[in-house]
Amino acid sequence: MGMTVGKGKKKQRLPWRGTSGLADDIRYYGAWMREEAFKKIGHLYPKAKLPDGSDATVIAWLWARTIPCPNPACGIQMPLLKTFQLSKKRNNEHWIKPVVDYEAKRVSFEVQNHGDGVPQDATVNRHGAVCIACNTAVRLADVREQGRAGNMGEQMTAIVAEGDRKRLYVSPTNEHIQAAISAEPTWRPTGNLPDQARSISVQIYGFTQWHQLFTTRQLTALTTFGDFLAEVSELVIKDGADKEYANTVCTYLALAIGRNANGGCSFTVWNGPGEKIEGIFSRQAIPMAWDFPEANPFSASTKNWTDLLEGVTRVIERFPINTNSGKAYQADAATTIHAKDGAVIVTDPPYYSNIHYADSSDFFYAWLRPLLRDTYPDLFASILTPKQEEMIENRFRFENPGQRFEELLGKTLKRIQERCSDEFPSSIFYAYKQQEEEREGRASTGWEMMLSALVNAGFQIVGTWPMRTERPTGVKKGINVLASSVVLVCRPRPDDASPATRREFLDALKVELPVALDQLTREGHIAPTDLAQAAIGPGMQIYSRHSRVTRTSGEPVPIREALAEINRVIAHYHDHQEGVLDSESRFCFDWFKQHGYAAGRYGEAETLARAKDIVISNLQGSVLTAEGGQVRLLPIEAFEDSEQLSDGMTAWEACFRMAYHLSFEYGRGIEGAADVGEAMRGKLNSVERMARILYNYYDSKGDAENAVIFNDLVSEWRDIEMKMASPKQRDLFSS
Repeated sequence: MGMTVGKGKKKQRLPWRGTSGLADDIRYYGAWMREEAFKKIGHLYPKAKLPDGSDATVIAWLWARTIPCPNPACGIQMPLLKTFQLSKKRNNEHWIKPVVDYEAKRVSFEVQNHGDGVPQDATVNRHGAVCIACNTAVRLADVREQGRAGNMGEQMTAIVAEGDRKRLYVSPTNEHIQAAISAEPTWRPTGNLPDQARSISVQIYGFTQWHQLFTTRQLTALTTFGDFLAEVSELVIKDGADKEYANTVCTYLALAIGRNANGGCSFTVWNGPGEKIEGIFSRQAIPMAWDFPEANPFSASTKNWTDLLEGVTRVIERFPINTNSGKAYQADAATTIHAKDGAVIVTDPPYYSNIHYADSSDFFYAWLRPLLRDTYPDLFASILTPKQEEMIENRFRFENPGQRFEELLGKTLKRIQERCSDEFPSSIFYAYKQQEEEREGRASTGWEMMLSALVNAGFQIVGTWPMRTERPTGVKKGINVLASSVVLVCRPRPDDASPATRREFLDALKVELPVALDQLTREGHIAPTDLAQAAIGPGMQIYSRHSRVTRTSGEPVPIREALAEINRVIAHYHDHQEGVLDSESRFCFDWFKQHGYAAGRYGEAETLARAKDIVISNLQGSVLTAEGGQVRLLPIEAFEDSEQLSDGMTAWEACFRMAYHLSFEYGRGIEGAADVGEAMRGKLNSVERMARILYNYYDSKGDAENAVIFNDLVSEWRDIEMKMASPKQRDLFSS
């Protein structure tokens, strides 16, 4: 099949250019859909009127959910807002100011800039809400009850428009409010949300059907794009393609509509620092969203149709061309007949009870089924996705869910072990963070389940590959989440594998695991929050290469105990890292552990300094203050001025300067961190170690907000080094 080019141009048949031709066709017909949709519903998306009288295309409309105030003397619709801040960008700070009309019993909103004061506190949190007009407190249980009673509404709070290289914020107008509420969708996705699911919690607020996750204008936009899909199929055939190719084009366009649903529902999040919309599945869950943005699919900015479509086509044009044809099957992994003939296995198994994939996938299935049911009747035969055979610990659906999960996982891995390739290893992606959960009287973890099943199935772990598979940005920014998956590289354990005693296992662990940790940190630059997960691989490599590991009594050493010993070696490794820092940095860290950023007595600091063989006055101004008999370490925000960089910087100072650039508003990101790195040439490894030490300290204290600052620094280490190696960066420091 050739490709058609240019709307209105004479149709041309161009030679097949691999998947880039398919991508171009999808772009072409996707652009046609956008034009036709705009003709039909463009009036629902008016431009914003700016203070100077000019017009600007709207990027997003911001909304807050509301409930009626229970105070009879008030009775207004209470706006439920987690934040009044719109943007924190330097020189473009904006927030919304509520204006209460007590006579009309109504609240409206005005956009304010940074010079007009400060925004007020949130009106809703995990404990309940407060009325912005009369200050009446409402319990969270009562907020939920109002939602279930159908009394939860929506109110526009601000308009975000396209400006000259910046976002413009405008107060809501009646024209824009009426345009939004006048939309009348011709269709709504059917199906109920699950009564209970770990990853979906909006049902308790009255959202029980999938279509309720969208505003009427969002429903109208999605159904309009979907309505044009059948016409696209006819156009593709009319332009010279066969039915199969038309189905292919329409399949990818349907996936783009699914992406549009992800970014165009009422449970998205406005990312204030980034001034953009984060889709509903920025996390693998659907939590309550009190305030939300509504995207304009016809803008040229965040979550618009063209960009969402481009996310599909960019992948397609990078597909390998000269390869064997692929086949996909819908099958139960525990009983599938398709894995055979020495198959190369690459799998990302379910994470115990962590994510309820089948429940969440109905969000997309409800939209895709009417679009693709005729093309793939077998895949879309059921009203919602099949769930009874899902391999997951779901206490809401199954009896004895933990036992069921363990049995199915073991059965599946045993099947893989029997049918996998002898020549190539099996690769198992795993990003489950270690955590303890008390179930049925005993502690259990997703890792213990997975590793026990692997070992019992006859696998041995022969390698560990940390891979960056997550993007800790957007709503994940500032949260102590995993950034990498751990690829467990497995092969069938030889039949003649030798046994080992617990002592032999521990001795090998102490010798081999620190070497592996050095490789993961110094060569792999794996993020600190991922290290405990990544280290399981080489630790279990030692355990799983033996036919069994036993105590002197002959009892087997369980996986749980092996994991505890692995974590003990990791902790010892971290403790050892402090010894390789410069004396000044070790002084700072010891002082920090005692006092944090609070002041301490000079005499106490002097005693510690003598023990480290350093002079406090040499650190004055660079990392601490010493005044009035008090010593105080400088907090990260005090490192804004990075112009005074010297070769004599300590690992502590360089670490804090780099962290400032990456995590604070006025920092210069990767470029600023690279400038600091240049001044630390030859001592850069000590800075990364300092960041890991600080991460582990904050993590041990349960302080995720500060831990993530240093985790992000290590996560960006490769990019910092690449920036340092760039010609521009070298020229800067050679001049």
